[in-house]
Amino acid sequence: MDTRAIFDFVVTFANGGNLRGERFPLDLPRPEVSEDEIASLLVAHLGLLMVGRVELRNVRRVKEPHRGSPGVPRASSGHRRLFDLSHPIHHGLVTYPGLPAPEISDHLSREASVGKYAPGVTFQIGRISLVANTGTYLDSPWHRYADGVDLAGLPLGVLVDLDGVVLRAAVAGRRAIDVLELAPHEVRGKAVLLHTGWDVHFATPQYGKDAPFLTDAGAAWLVTQGAALVGIDSINIDDMGDGARPAHSRLLAAGIPIVEHLRGLEQLPPSGFRFSAAPPRIQGLGTFPVRAYAVVDGQRTWGPGAG
Repeated sequence: MDTRAIFDFVVTFANGGNLRGERFPLDLPRPEVSEDEIASLLVAHLGLLMVGRVELRNVRRVKEPHRGSPGVPRASSGHRRLFDLSHPIHHGLVTYPGLPAPEISDHLSREASVGKYAPGVTFQIGRISLVANTGTYLDSPWHRYADGVDLAGLPLGVLVDLDGVVLRAAVAGRRAIDVLELAPHEVRGKAVLLHTGWDVHFATPQYGKDAPFLTDAGAAWLVTQGAALVGIDSINIDDMGDGARPAHSRLLAAGIPIVEHLRGLEQLPPSGFRFSAAPPRIQGLGTFPVRAYAVVDGQRTWGPGAG
C-alpha cells in the first residue's frame, strides 16, 4: 500500500505574503520521508516560486493509494508488472440490466471429437452467443453515430500501448465526475481511466443503481484536452437516467473510444503505465468485449510531463 502525508502548513514567500493549508494530503515516494523532504515535495507539487520558509504542523502518515501528486516521484518496484482490468465472461453473466446474458456451449465437444483425429487426440470447438455490450467492452464511434468509425476502422494507435493516467473519483456520496476533478491531470494523448470503485458491485443488482458517471462538461474538457481514450469502472460512462447520453455523444463524436466495466483500477499508480484494450477487428459493429490490461514498468516515475 502507498503512503500519503496529511498535514497543515504555512508557506511564507521571500517577496511577501503567505499561503496556508489545513489537512493537506500529499503522496510520498516512500514511508520514511522526512518533514524537510515533505516541505520540498509540497513546494514542487504546488509549483511555488520565491519561497522563503515552509512550516509543517500536525504531520501524520497514512497507508492509502496515491492520487497523483504532481512533482512527487513514484517509488520504483524494480520490475515490470501486468494488471488484468477485465471482468471474465461466463455463461449467464448479466453485465447490463435488461440485456441478454451470453450463452456458451460446445459446437464440438471433446467426447464428440473422439475418432475424428488420431487415437488419443481430442479437440473442443466452442460456441458463444452474446450481445456486444457484455463484460468489459469498448465503444467505437459507430456505436453512437451511423457515419462513425466501426471496430474494424479503429487504428491500433488509439487502442494499445497508450500512456495512461488514473483519476481517483471514489468519493462516498458523489456520483458526478466533473471538470474540477479532471483539470489537475495532463491527459493529451493518454488513456484516461476513471476509478470510482463501482466495480465491486459488478453482476449484482446494486451495479445499476446510482452509479458514478462522467458529466457532459467533463467529457467536453477531455475532448478539448486531447484524451486518446476514456475508461470507467462503472456500468455506464453516462448517467443512466439521462437519455441524451452526453458523454458518449461528445467523446465518440471526437473519435475517442470508451471502455466501460473496467475493474481493479485501484491496483494502478496514478500514472506511469501503459494501457491496452483491443477488440476483434469486426466490420459493421460498434461495440465488443476486450481484454483490457495495464503494464507498469517499475523503473518509471511520474509527475509533470511524465509518461
